[in-house]
Amino acid sequence: MAAKALPVSPLLVPMPEVPPIAGVAIGIGAAGIRYATREDVTMMTFPAGTTVAGVFTKNLCPGAPVDWCRAALKGGKARALVVTAGNSNVFTGKAGKQTCVDTAAAMSGLLGCKPREVFLCSTGVIGEKLPTEKLTAALPAVFAGLDANRWPEAARAIMTTDTFPKASVRKVMLGGAEVTIAGIAKGSGMIAPDMATMLCFIATDAKLPAPVLQAALKAGVDTSFNRTTVDSDTSTSDTVLVFATGQAKHAKIAADAPASAVKAFRAALADLLLDLALQVVRDGEGAQKLIRIDVTGAVTAKSAHRIAMSIANSPLVKTAIAGEDANWGRIVMAVGKAGEPADRDRLSVGVGGTWMAREGEIVAGYDEAPVVAHMRGREIDIAVDIGLGNGKSTVWTCDLTHGYIDINGSYRS
Repeated sequence: MAAKALPVSPLLVPMPEVPPIAGVAIGIGAAGIRYATREDVTMMTFPAGTTVAGVFTKNLCPGAPVDWCRAALKGGKARALVVTAGNSNVFTGKAGKQTCVDTAAAMSGLLGCKPREVFLCSTGVIGEKLPTEKLTAALPAVFAGLDANRWPEAARAIMTTDTFPKASVRKVMLGGAEVTIAGIAKGSGMIAPDMATMLCFIATDAKLPAPVLQAALKAGVDTSFNRTTVDSDTSTSDTVLVFATGQAKHAKIAADAPASAVKAFRAALADLLLDLALQVVRDGEGAQKLIRIDVTGAVTAKSAHRIAMSIANSPLVKTAIAGEDANWGRIVMAVGKAGEPADRDRLSVGVGGTWMAREGEIVAGYDEAPVVAHMRGREIDIAVDIGLGNGKSTVWTCDLTHGYIDINGSYRS
């Protein structure tokens, strides 16, 4: 089938120029797995010694590629990545496992590495067997077209219902040398963090042991992808992988190095992850508005996070924002249903910098006009003060429009 052309999100972020990452080569190809008129296979290769870190979905019905990557990650080394779009290879039983085995064998044969050094990811329809022979037949041509400058094509080839490609780049000093971090992501629907709710692939020329890379990734994910939601649905294929090629000429980092030894790198990686996470939310299916929710005054940071996610996932809150309706009562409702400590008579709610309610009732002299004006914009700010402690959290989501129904109601047709 041909890929459906969806209107580009009004919240689009232009794709930055992504420089080559030393040691990384990228290939793109068309296997015809589901789409007939576009590339649907992405390949990356890495030099010997490349370390890898990964974080995966907590969905208890994961796809075969997630199982494969979890097992491969134990080795801490990577030589290749193969990604397919259109079919997620989820809920496909023994056939799904065999697809992973056959794909890794085919890729390792081309590159001359171990199958467990090949990482596999798939995204798309659940419950349909992936045509393995089409994929493996396409790999030699993709391999022959490897090039260091194909990041933009890779960002597009991994898309499904995305309306724009997503990429981010950061440069940072590490051990006396400049290193580069580059990443791409795909995600638009079935987005709720429990880690991560999409596919995201990052490469750096830094020389980092796998344990150090893993700790940096987990910390960065917790402050980025795990603070975003589009529709509260945690995908079966969520994967974030980081590959460190070790080509940069910086001082050696020990495997047991403390976080402080790579503080600048961790900060840059976290910033890149947040950039990509917000691009995914901006491209939420049918999204017209980006929503930031700041919760303060909760009993703990964890409690604040749960309250913020309750607001972010509320269909009533999200549809009110889509309709530009300053209905702050829906926010109060979402706070109360979170199951976290809250006191109606200490609660404060604000939108766009204007406090609407304090201590259990509407603010005296409240003027709705500036709130209505704010609601007409593309980026909406919600503030909630629970009034019980020092816990705070920030999460991001998007509005819920009829476009979400249109896209998901015809996803397989």
